[in-house]
Amino acid sequence: MTVDLSTRYLGLELTNPVVASSSPLTGSVETLLQLENAGVGAVVLPSLFEEQIEHEAMAVHHGIEAGAEHHAEAAGGYFPELDTYNTGPEWYLLALTAAKAALRVPVIASLNGSSPGGWTRFARELQEEGADALELNIYAVAADVDESSAEVEDRYLRLVAGVREAVSIPLAVKIGPWFSAPANMARRLGEAGADGLVLFNRFYEPDIDLDEMAVLPQHELSTPGEMRLVLNWIALLYGRIDASLAATTGVHDAEAAVKLLLAGADVTMMASALLAHGPGHAATVVEGVRTWFDDREYRSVDQARGSLSQVASPDPAAFERVNYMRSLVTWSADHPR
Repeated sequence: MTVDLSTRYLGLELTNPVVASSSPLTGSVETLLQLENAGVGAVVLPSLFEEQIEHEAMAVHHGIEAGAEHHAEAAGGYFPELDTYNTGPEWYLLALTAAKAALRVPVIASLNGSSPGGWTRFARELQEEGADALELNIYAVAADVDESSAEVEDRYLRLVAGVREAVSIPLAVKIGPWFSAPANMARRLGEAGADGLVLFNRFYEPDIDLDEMAVLPQHELSTPGEMRLVLNWIALLYGRIDASLAATTGVHDAEAAVKLLLAGADVTMMASALLAHGPGHAATVVEGVRTWFDDREYRSVDQARGSLSQVASPDPAAFERVNYMRSLVTWSADHPR
């Protein structure tokens, strides 16, 4: 008997728990179809950024042309006329419409922002355009020395509550791990209106070019080792919050996907591995997950989900400390000083 890989995420029925997360691969119908043919259970479109929504074309036009009259080489303007340039969110609606028309799997739209504001209006437009769900990719580096952790958390919660009020479709929130009390914050995000959490976002980490004496934008693909932080928090949160759990970052193969499902994830999301190996890699992962569960005679993913979570522990913090001490003792024994 073949295992039933179907799963529920954000209330959506998926054929399997392997999801193509937001990346350049999900930005065109051609590669979306390749991903669907490779067997992914759902897709998340590339993020539309808050700045793209808030800066209307005329405002952007004014900003980039400011000062042009002072430079002869800029007499014709620094940039092409914006009536032929995609500066607003309209292109995203067109991409969503095309994806929905072409695909059978659920299509999840993605918004990237850091503050409550007018982009809740666009969340409604995405809903009206047919998005099956919405992922809020909250990217906010708490770099203001005058802003407390409580203020940062409140900003997140107000953002989620505002979008929740604006739409009725399922709402996922993608966050980073850097809260002082991640478990409590996860619960509060659910209470604010999140139907699911995507763990974890990866913060931009710049580099410095010593020759040019300049800060360089860098965004490297994830590595398999990064999955363990996600694994830890999926296992801690499973069964303790009323929200779907999606695991992302470091999911490169079937083995990682299976581990995260056993920890309690409803779905596992992939981007870096698909960018590195192509959309067809999804088929390898889906088949690998199927084989692992088949070989162990599981009837379904639901049967196995959360079986290695920490929900049975009355004090997850104490459980984590025991494992921490065990890892240090084991390391010392294997590597005598």
